[in-house]
Amino acid sequence: MIAIKRIYAERDPADGYRVLVDRLWPRGFKREALAFDEWAKAIAPSNELRNWYRHQSDLWPKFQIRYRLELATPEAVAALAWLRAIARKGNVTLLTATSNETENHAVVLKGMIGGKRRS
Repeated sequence: MIAIKRIYAERDPADGYRVLVDRLWPRGFKREALAFDEWAKAIAPSNELRNWYRHQSDLWPKFQIRYRLELATPEAVAALAWLRAIARKGNVTLLTATSNETENHAVVLKGMIGGKRRS
């Protein structure tokens, strides 16, 4: 199972493998304070894409398209394959500081790791 969780939520044993999927380190967190197994910057949206989108709902459809194009790089493809392999064996939780829980990059990632073409 693949889940999405805000970094501010408490760790749960059911989270399984916890992956931070934000490009920037979350404000107000020391590295020791955030329980995570991997920081997957290779699959985080580029700074350019983040700054363009800024969680504007009207841009969500275009954001998804642009983000999927960014995820076509060899480094991102390898990172997604790695997370798919982990998800086949157990739970994976994608961690993000994003407050919009329905229109964010982790939703796109969850679909791609789980094999869905559209989020």
